Amino acid sequence: METAEERKKRFRQMAQGALSLDIAFVGVANGLFSAMREMESPNAEELSAGTGMDRDYLVRWMDAAFAFEYLEESSPGRFRLTPAGEAMCPDAPDTLMPVAVGAVLSAHMAERAAGCMQTGERPGEVVLGERKTILPWFGSMIEANFSPLFSGQILPKLSIFEEVDERAGLVVDLGCGNGWYLVTLAERFPRLKGVGLDGFGENVRQASEKAKQKGFGGRLRFFQGDIRNYPLEDPVDVFVMNRALHHVWSDRETVFSFFRKNLSKQGAVVIWEPSWPERRADLRDPVRRPMAFQGLSEHVQGNRLLSPREIVDAFSEIGFSSTVLSFAGENESVVVARPGR
Repeated sequence: METAEERKKRFRQMAQGALSLDIAFVGVANGLFSAMREMESPNAEELSAGTGMDRDYLVRWMDAAFAFEYLEESSPGRFRLTPAGEAMCPDAPDTLMPVAVGAVLSAHMAERAAGCMQTGERPGEVVLGERKTILPWFGSMIEANFSPLFSGQILPKLSIFEEVDERAGLVVDLGCGNGWYLVTLAERFPRLKGVGLDGFGENVRQASEKAKQKGFGGRLRFFQGDIRNYPLEDPVDVFVMNRALHHVWSDRETVFSFFRKNLSKQGAVVIWEPSWPERRADLRDPVRRPMAFQGLSEHVQGNRLLSPREIVDAFSEIGFSSTVLSFAGENESVVVARPGR
């Protein structure tokens, strides 16, 4: 059995891990890791000149980043990235950037939950935009966390996109974030067209810029709007929602009527959601513990996480048949629903 002293030691180590990610977030949010990689071994004055950041703050950040082994001193007052620092660059292979962003976002959501719990308030998704240094990184965090799973495991099992590509059809992404999902499809399927909708203007800006940089500006379009009732001119071949359905579940009758009204007869709806377990005991699984915290933070936003069964039942109510695909140790589910099948 763990002694009180051993428990204290373990929690202090956990606290140090949180502090380490806090320091990393400061570097990520201000572009310091990428700047240091380009400048090789700058001092605080040179890093200030290259980034526009305050020199005295940079001195303290460099001390902290050195302490937590993101930087090493190449000569007195000059620093270069360690392998851990290199991994915090947003464009690094297998970047650790989303871990740092997620840690600070989680702290923000915990603070909001602590206050809202006293009043019962559920302020909604506006809380995601309350920290101006976090919101610009939200889409990139989601992309880095889930794009490899989508490209490597999920997409190969979704034949519907090949069908859409053959007829140069339209995919509409509801809650598109920074556009990575549609950009991935456009890279794989050269005739497919896409429209992305999102409630945050910053996400739409990033998505439009990403499509332009990739040369998909003519095939992919992104708009800010309400994903529950955005006016669509033509029938949609595939609706996709990437971890977004639970955000509008309280108004699911409107959402599912929107699907039924605007989907083409040969089309499909592809829903990707974290799989809320049927048994509470499953939340003790270390892989699923983050989902338990997400459940709390979603409550602040007025949402709740869903089980695959709930999604299948909702599609059944509008006459759609569904297939459930499980990934990541059953932590992630993709529901493919088609009308009248």
